[in-house]
Amino acid sequence: MSEEFNIDDYNTITEGAATILFPKANDVFYNPIQHFNRDMSTAAIKTWQKQFLKEKREKLNRKYNNNKNNKNETQPEKKLDDKLGVTILEALAASGLRSIRYAKEIGNVKKILSNDMSEEAVDSIKRNVKYNKVEDIVIPNKGDAMMVMYENRDPFKRFDVIDLDPYGSASPFLDGAVQSVSDGGLLCITCTDMAVLCSGGQTEACWAKYGGVPIPNSPYCHEMALRILLHAVQSSAARYRRAIVPLLSCSIDFYIRVFVKVYTSASKVKQAASKSSVVYHCTGCKSFATQPLGRCLQNGTSCVYKVNTGPNVDSKCNICGSKYHVGGPFYSDPIHDPEFVKEMLEHVKESEDKYKTHKRMLGMLTVISEELPLPFFYTSSTLASTLRCNVPPLVTLCSAILNKGYKVSISHTNCMAIKTDASPEVIWDIMRCWVKENPLTKKHNDSEVVAKILKIEPSFKADFTTHKDANPTSRKIKLVRFQENPTKYWGPKSRPKKRKETDSAKEENAQKIKKTNN
Repeated sequence: MSEEFNIDDYNTITEGAATILFPKANDVFYNPIQHFNRDMSTAAIKTWQKQFLKEKREKLNRKYNNNKNNKNETQPEKKLDDKLGVTILEALAASGLRSIRYAKEIGNVKKILSNDMSEEAVDSIKRNVKYNKVEDIVIPNKGDAMMVMYENRDPFKRFDVIDLDPYGSASPFLDGAVQSVSDGGLLCITCTDMAVLCSGGQTEACWAKYGGVPIPNSPYCHEMALRILLHAVQSSAARYRRAIVPLLSCSIDFYIRVFVKVYTSASKVKQAASKSSVVYHCTGCKSFATQPLGRCLQNGTSCVYKVNTGPNVDSKCNICGSKYHVGGPFYSDPIHDPEFVKEMLEHVKESEDKYKTHKRMLGMLTVISEELPLPFFYTSSTLASTLRCNVPPLVTLCSAILNKGYKVSISHTNCMAIKTDASPEVIWDIMRCWVKENPLTKKHNDSEVVAKILKIEPSFKADFTTHKDANPTSRKIKLVRFQENPTKYWGPKSRPKKRKETDSAKEENAQKIKKTNN
């Protein structure tokens, strides 16, 4: 190894089971804040792998039982042993850290193609692969990520896992990814362009990249970012008769990360329209209503698919009389698979010594496991701000909703979220009751939103008595549920700069060219 490079030119960085040589010249991208991302990804792939191999075993068992009269048919266990390892593509690998961690920590991995378009990055991958002694698993590759995926669209060449963690948007890679992942395979997708996905004045950019329009300044903007991304993945997959199942969808720090299972099913693709919705968001009181684009009607054992009717709201909000903003389309089905989250949570609990960010993983997964599978939410601060009243404690507000007979939960995307199946009318009646018990101290004009809401008497008396289910388990056991700023000046790093060619390197290259010409 010392014959190829000088170890003194590098700092070593250990993360998980991998140690990488990080150039002192800092010419290859590395962001320590993404340690949590890589821990979550490793745990998610290990959890998915159990399910994937179980499905494989069941499929082979069915095939064996159907052909058990054939004496040449091999036992399914033997066939599974022959095909046990999964294949992984890290399309934008940078230093190769993630690929090396997967090789050393996941197990049952047959091959990892660690790809990057940068020559400096590929050099770094080669160094780190050799340093970590995983040459038999990790294959460094220099190439355009999209071309690598397009070249592996054949069912016999597809990857079982494709990891996309680009600088910015993953949208250019989605078309290739949904075609080159195997049946039942896993897509791990990161997007860091949150200003676009959360509508930081860039509505047209979000439509161009993802085919969706976000709601500006909405309290649920991060959840909508996840759903717009999932809709983009679903739309890309549906073109090739492929359907998606979101296993886990996370809003983390300055980015979002989704884990999506993909499989071929023409019948499931027909459900895509009924899983796609638009949202009507009131510009005054911030109430919202969702409207699916399609309908799926059960007719015995079959389904009939129709265009939906609508809209399901008036031209103006019936709470405050303000106009609506229209957002979407977005993925409106559940964005987490409860069984997958449960299994991943169990895995993390059993692997405290394997993940440095174990506490945060435990907190986020627990909160996600408590979320209702409904699109969007209110926040106590937004409700109080609209009425210019004191902010009701979250437990108090949740108790009133539960005491009225509705479901309620928090959300990992916002620490003040109130996710509920109660209608806007019920929510605002509860807030009217709260104002009666906690009168406003400032006057307001009759034309203001607060006056329009409060002039209507509540249709029931809210019960603010603390409900036993108002305090979620994650709060009772005092988990690290919502991340604080991890370091000073944290966030996405700058793009990696190209390594400058030294005078000696220039001379060496000139000599090579001269020899070639001669």
